[in-house]
Amino acid sequence: MNGTVSTIIIVAILAVIVFFAIKNSIPHFKGEGSCCGGSGGEELIKPKKLKNIVAVKVLEIEGMHCENCYRRVQNALNSIEGVNAKVHGSRKQAVVKMDKDMENSELEQVVSRLGYKVVSIKK
Repeated sequence: MNGTVSTIIIVAILAVIVFFAIKNSIPHFKGEGSCCGGSGGEELIKPKKLKNIVAVKVLEIEGMHCENCYRRVQNALNSIEGVNAKVHGSRKQAVVKMDKDMENSELEQVVSRLGYKVVSIKK
């Protein structure tokens, strides 16, 4: 009888642990969580209106998994002076419009500082 009680207690504890693990994972799987170290509620920086667009580049980005990832990359790119960026998460790319020509390496550095990898840049 003593072994049966111990088994029931252990199973109950494991059930509680599994319940909370699943409950706390649901936002992550919906793309609402902060899987990438962000707050999950980071405000989106509005892209700047550019008067004179001199270059447009499409960055193929690897490692973005959720809305938080897309938002972080878009905010980082839009924080650069003279850049208007829009990240398309389903295509894993960012369309970057610029009012001055900019080196590819500068855009790559901004993205890589966030932990993502620029696979290619097309003009």
